[in-house]
Amino acid sequence: MTDTEPRTRTNGTGTAATEREIADALRTARAAQPGWAATPAAERGAALHAAAATLRAHADELATTLERETGRPAASGAEGVEAGAGTLVQYAELGPVHRGRTLRGGAEATDFMVPEPRGVVAALTPWNDPVAIACGLLGAALVTGNTVLHKPSERCPRTGALLGGLLARHLPDGVLHTLGGAGEVGAALAAAPGVDVVAHVGGTATGRSIAAAAARTGAKVLLENGGNDPLLVDADVDPVWAAEQAALGAFANAGQICVSVERIYVHRAIAEPFLTALVAAAERWNADPQPLVDAVQRDHVHAQVREAVAAGARVLIGGEPGSGAHYPATVLADCAPGMRVLREETFGPVAPVRVVPDFQTGLAEAADDEHGLAATVLTANMAHAQRAWRALPVGTVKINAVFGGAPGGAAQPRGCSGTGFGYGPELLDEFSTVKVVHLASPPEHP
Repeated sequence: MTDTEPRTRTNGTGTAATEREIADALRTARAAQPGWAATPAAERGAALHAAAATLRAHADELATTLERETGRPAASGAEGVEAGAGTLVQYAELGPVHRGRTLRGGAEATDFMVPEPRGVVAALTPWNDPVAIACGLLGAALVTGNTVLHKPSERCPRTGALLGGLLARHLPDGVLHTLGGAGEVGAALAAAPGVDVVAHVGGTATGRSIAAAAARTGAKVLLENGGNDPLLVDADVDPVWAAEQAALGAFANAGQICVSVERIYVHRAIAEPFLTALVAAAERWNADPQPLVDAVQRDHVHAQVREAVAAGARVLIGGEPGSGAHYPATVLADCAPGMRVLREETFGPVAPVRVVPDFQTGLAEAADDEHGLAATVLTANMAHAQRAWRALPVGTVKINAVFGGAPGGAAQPRGCSGTGFGYGPELLDEFSTVKVVHLASPPEHP
């Protein structure tokens, strides 16, 4: 996700949290944490179940609020709310069975490893899918007994405030705080002594700053930073189907998805029909355009397109800003490795295409990148599929589908795309620490 920020920075009440408000929230969260940790895990899970039901009851309100703030269509936003509620239910069920290990070292001694909450979590969440992503981090942190300071993105402050209020209905006082504001509030939370975990989903530059701050305080960091996800299109697939997959990956939510397709490598044997079909698909996406989150993001996207064209890329469709924050689905041909549109995350509806002479060349170029979030491979050759998932240095490899995954699946980004698990049962481990107890019997008295 890009680090571009809007010029107006407000929270749901119109102001950012002050230093005193941040300090008060941290103090209250720390005071509430022992009691919340002592609450039976089944009761914490029941609270999440109740919160999920409340989110579903307010799905329309959340979705319309998000549409007003970011332009994401309400129907799509409602899908994000449902995904968030489902994630809360998942952690409500997983939390009570989260367990440690027991070791028998001898007849009179036992070692056991007990998972314990880490303490206070600062969760910094993005604007592109704010309910679903926040519910993943907040659900896993809360069900394992942590208290949370949540800073939603300044681009969707009212959505974040509404979400926080709905969740807090089902939690004891002090367990969850929602703090408004932009980068300065997030930076203050990341650097605050007394924060035990900083979990961030957003841009790479911000993630690096968080990691540097946490190195000074000793906080654990969970980072999902920007991605530059490649799509490899092999010679033996239907080019029209492959183009539909590419369009879905590049243009859905106006390209503002963490695992959007950011760069495409297509085998020259099917390059011509693939490009023709991709342009036709872009035309259909442009018939019902979705705006980008704001004009700042639109200008960021267009700057990458202009640079690519100046360096020799050809615009096959799109390539010029629309009204307001709109940017059309854009297909670029003749892209070269050095172009920024292939080297950095665009986070907009742009499909840069590079034609490669063979699968191995495409795989090598796709792997040559500092990001490590996800990648997709479209191929009917299972030997190629096996080679690709082993060679691509990313946390998630998808074969023959740009989106999808089993419920409960996790992801672990690599490189500058982040560190630590996101989602799945593994996220419970990230928000827990382990205490090892060696329990031996005393010698008997004579």
